[in-house]
Amino acid sequence: MFIRKSRKTMTTLLALFTAVSITACSTDKGATNTASPEPAKSTEAAQQTAVPAAAKAEEGWKSDTKPITFDWYLNFSWFPNKWGVDPTSQYITKKTGVSVNFIVPAGNENEKLNTMIASGKLPDFITLGWYEDAVKKMIEGNMVLPLNELAKQYDPYFFKVADPAKTSWYTQKDGNFYGYPNASSSTQDYKKYGENFVSNQTFLVRKDMYEAIGKPDMRTSEGFLNALKAAKEKFPEVNGQPLIPLGLNEFGDTGNYSLLDANQNSSMLANFLAIPYEKDGKLYDRSTDPEFVSWLKTFRKANETGLLSKDIFIDKRPQIEEKVAQGRYFAMLYQRSDLAKQNISLYQKDPNTAYIAVDGPANSKKDAPVLAGPGISGWTVTLISKDVKDKARAIKFLSYLISEEGNKDLFLGEKGVSYDTINGKEQFKPEVLDLLNKDRASFDKKYGSSYTFWMLMDTNMNLKWSPPSVEPIKQPEEWTKGKTKSLSQYDNIIPTGTSVEGIANSKIAQNWGKTLPKLLLTKSDAEFDQLFDKFQKDRIAAGLDKVQAYEQKEFESNTKKIAEFSK
Repeated sequence: MFIRKSRKTMTTLLALFTAVSITACSTDKGATNTASPEPAKSTEAAQQTAVPAAAKAEEGWKSDTKPITFDWYLNFSWFPNKWGVDPTSQYITKKTGVSVNFIVPAGNENEKLNTMIASGKLPDFITLGWYEDAVKKMIEGNMVLPLNELAKQYDPYFFKVADPAKTSWYTQKDGNFYGYPNASSSTQDYKKYGENFVSNQTFLVRKDMYEAIGKPDMRTSEGFLNALKAAKEKFPEVNGQPLIPLGLNEFGDTGNYSLLDANQNSSMLANFLAIPYEKDGKLYDRSTDPEFVSWLKTFRKANETGLLSKDIFIDKRPQIEEKVAQGRYFAMLYQRSDLAKQNISLYQKDPNTAYIAVDGPANSKKDAPVLAGPGISGWTVTLISKDVKDKARAIKFLSYLISEEGNKDLFLGEKGVSYDTINGKEQFKPEVLDLLNKDRASFDKKYGSSYTFWMLMDTNMNLKWSPPSVEPIKQPEEWTKGKTKSLSQYDNIIPTGTSVEGIANSKIAQNWGKTLPKLLLTKSDAEFDQLFDKFQKDRIAAGLDKVQAYEQKEFESNTKKIAEFSK
């Protein structure tokens, strides 16, 4: 286990954005079947039934534009925007008749979602990370509707605009698919757009500090520690507050995405070390790779020598963002888009204080990192609840949103308001682009375009409208080019739920979440080894063999599935 690819928020994926980047991450969870309204059939059969009608189908949403409001749950507590307060969402409502009431958890996302699931009643639409265990719970609990059945009954146009590779990927064993992804890229997309693909995974340093200490090589453990030490000595404080030499993602119940999140089976560190995901067709246990363990010990050494701030063990995302905005971190193993807003603000005040991407931790051969690029799973999936107030309007609205017309509206907004045809190309008006590049939050409120509402964005489709990246977004984005790879075959392989494998995986992941900070806080390598060995024995006892056998089977199935729809 511990083989997955990218973050949260993702792979991950919003990497194709410009200054517009919004947080994301990808991770991994398995999928299973549930009962369907009709006898089970393959998705291919279902699509073949619908394709003839789809070829002639017109936009279903145009047939009914009476006012309707859908409740839409977003499993992201940080999402700040409201529908209907900006010109773009107002334009879409005027066009389709659909208004949206977003429901966003005030605190812990999992608690909110699990409470809703336990109640047996869900909002009309639900958007969450595809890797979340709740996806499986909702499908198995017959709480969400098969999109293919809804489309066949109410809107054949869906099959005209839906990507067959994506619907095939998300098809369950009952032959139905229940969710549609955003920011998803298939093998065909890589062939068509691959040279433009970038990763969200970066090692970042504050430009002025990095240059002041001589632009050191931080690829080796020695160079890494020396650089942290030099930065702390030269810049002990930032505006009267202590410098934080190294920033990471927040520590959670199942680990830390920068180092290793067992629940997501994701490790930015392992990707930077170019540790393989498989060897000779067999999944490789990256978490026990000697290079990975050696670097964990480097982080332990950093703590021993006072180079790991206590803040990083307790801070959640809002606190991390606040400290980025203050420029308090010297270096960060972090997602470039997740600090884009704060980095733009720093850059506007003083370009030299912005964060730039540089070569970070590397393996002993100093191989280039293998970073997670856009994958077929995407970032989130959107599902339609069995309790939806109007099935026909719901699937028609979803079809509109995933279509080129819908994506264009979501990205460019209304013509004459946020964009126009300039020099023969449809693009943002100059004053709109200027605000987008300088102040994303104000842009969202004033215009609401550029995927302010990203739930069903197609990050390949929008390439034709996207403006060129500008600093400080451009440099970290460009740094990932040539290092980015699709890791889709490792998605959807983790056992979840109440199966024997799912329970075992949950125990192991929870144990890792408790063990990881303790490893970094050990006082010696010997103590580290003792604790790490105990964790290995505990996960074997918890049923590691069953988890790995399950993952191997799913990985092989994924490989075949990708090969099939790549023909």
